[in-house]
Amino acid sequence: MTRALFDPLTLRGLEIRNRIWIPPMCQYAVDAQDGVPTDWHLMHLGSLARGGAGLVTVEATGVSPEGRISPEDLGLWNDEQAQAFRRLTAMIHSQGAAAAIQLAHAGRKASTWRAWGDHPEGNVPAERGGWQPVGPSPRAYDGLAVAPS
Repeated sequence: MTRALFDPLTLRGLEIRNRIWIPPMCQYAVDAQDGVPTDWHLMHLGSLARGGAGLVTVEATGVSPEGRISPEDLGLWNDEQAQAFRRLTAMIHSQGAAAAIQLAHAGRKASTWRAWGDHPEGNVPAERGGWQPVGPSPRAYDGLAVAPS
C-alpha cells in the first residue's frame, strides 16, 4: 500500500496531520546564554508549524548546563526553561502541528563557539560563558579540551 505525503499518520495515539516533519536544527539563538527559548524560537518554530508541517522538532536541547554544545543553546534543566517550552509547545500545537524535541548532551564536544561569527577554534573560556566539558572518558575531541571522567 502506497502512503501519500499529505495523509495523516497515527503513532501510539498521536495523530500527525501529514508526513512532512521538520528535523531539529541547531540555531544557537539563545543570546542570554540561559537556555531559555525566546520570542525568536516562538516565531521560527511557529512559522514552520503554520507553514503546514505535520511535526516540528525543537533543536538539540541540553539536559544540563554542561551538556550544551554552546552557551547559546537551548536547555531544559530548570523551571524557567520548562515554562518557556510550554509556551513554545502551545504555539506549535495552535498551528496544527505536533511538537517534538531533540534532547542532547554534547559530551566532549561541549562548550564550543556557535557555528558562525568571528570566533576562534576550540572551547569557549569561562569568562565568555564556557565551562569544562563532561564526558565518559578523559579523551579530548580533536582541538577541544579534555573532558575529565
